Amino acid sequence: MWTPETEWPEEPGEHRRVLAHLADHAGFFDPRRPLHLARAPGRLDVMGGIADYSGALVLEMPIAAATWLAAQAREAPEIVIESGDMRALGAEPTVRLPLAEIVPDAPLTYARAHALLTADPRRAWAAYAAGALVVLHAELGRRLPHGLGLLVWSEVPVGKGLSSSAALEVATLEAVAPLMGGAIADRDLALLAQKVENFVVGAPCGVMDQMTSALGRRDHLLELVCQPAEVTGQLRVPDDIEFVGLDSGIRHAVTGADYGTVRAAAFMGYRMIAASAGAAARPVGPGRVAIDEAPYGGYLANVPVDEWRGRYRANVPVEILGGEFLARFEGTTDPTTTIDPTRRYPVRAATEHAIEEHRRVQEFRALLAGAASVDEPTRVRLGELMVASHASYSACGLGSDGTDQLVALVREAGPGAGLYGAKITGGGSGGTVAVLAARGRHRSVGQLADRYARASGHASAVYVGSSDGSRAFGTRTLRDSG
Repeated sequence: MWTPETEWPEEPGEHRRVLAHLADHAGFFDPRRPLHLARAPGRLDVMGGIADYSGALVLEMPIAAATWLAAQAREAPEIVIESGDMRALGAEPTVRLPLAEIVPDAPLTYARAHALLTADPRRAWAAYAAGALVVLHAELGRRLPHGLGLLVWSEVPVGKGLSSSAALEVATLEAVAPLMGGAIADRDLALLAQKVENFVVGAPCGVMDQMTSALGRRDHLLELVCQPAEVTGQLRVPDDIEFVGLDSGIRHAVTGADYGTVRAAAFMGYRMIAASAGAAARPVGPGRVAIDEAPYGGYLANVPVDEWRGRYRANVPVEILGGEFLARFEGTTDPTTTIDPTRRYPVRAATEHAIEEHRRVQEFRALLAGAASVDEPTRVRLGELMVASHASYSACGLGSDGTDQLVALVREAGPGAGLYGAKITGGGSGGTVAVLAARGRHRSVGQLADRYARASGHASAVYVGSSDGSRAFGTRTLRDSG
């Protein structure tokens, strides 16, 4: 029986589930060696969403559901990653990788790591965990000196817009750090996890998911200014409201074309605005430019709304063909997306979303700051801001019929049911909506989920509750007590 050396700061019920899971997988571990256990929650994107990669303020809540990872050194020179959760998704639940292939003497290039770890779609999920070893070696010079067993299990649903990928990346880094040279600083942990997703997995996400999974606090909204990742506060959710996740039953992936297209379009918009402001750019690679004296600090979100509307908006086209953009502007400052010359990009909507969303999130924060409770007019205004954010997603092309239906149902139910607004979360194109509700109105949300499921044919689920990020739990050492 595995026994923790120190007391755990999380819920007792969760502890029992974890220990039972370890007992069910006793054969995976060597009872003579300690286990290093980490916990990282998913997140609910309350406001900000895809504006994170444009430098916006975002407000993110760590959810109750979390991913757990147990790491143990092994004598055999291989990395074994196991997750029974993958079987239900049609993937291989156990992935074995030669140690010398993933952590060779000289660090792998990210391109090589991506090719190795994502070539087989049924095994590609392991890149989120094995990528942590690649990034620690490449960025910090930490090399795993022995084999490794990683057992993963998660209560964060995959493909639902709740950041299951970030939770796995963060949990892996937490658990393997003691085996690869010691602790990692708070902010660095999230930035390293983002590199796993951007450069090893190949998903062009911003940093809000990893920062929330690592640094979030129970019943608070993490206030993060993504320039590149500055935590400016922890905004306590007032006692009389709560944010609830409502699943559309439609999976999404930030590796999908829609998300990447919108992200690239936002950076195109910034490139056009910088050119209009007289900033010179120089090419630094195919489709890439650098702007030495970048206006607005290099971030699209910093463009004032009045300047956007009065000075720039008319000069940014609704759409542009990738080849035409490259011929005129040579490239963007984004290191994680590639512009397809044959694709049309929604430049104006993507640019406008980042600028307008930053303003919406600032107002949202101001309405909640320091409030122990929220009156009815304020709740209504908060809901309006969430709905406006949702509409802006749709204008970019990141909506979906399912999430649109859920937002419409919330608006139809309205304050009489204790529901004030909703918006799509994270990368969009399906997944979950965040709902603003009067505290304790889970029944109203559940009734909407049932109504939606009957009308759409998609199974729905309600996600309630919050928990601390991975840093609060840390890395716990467990030993077999016989």
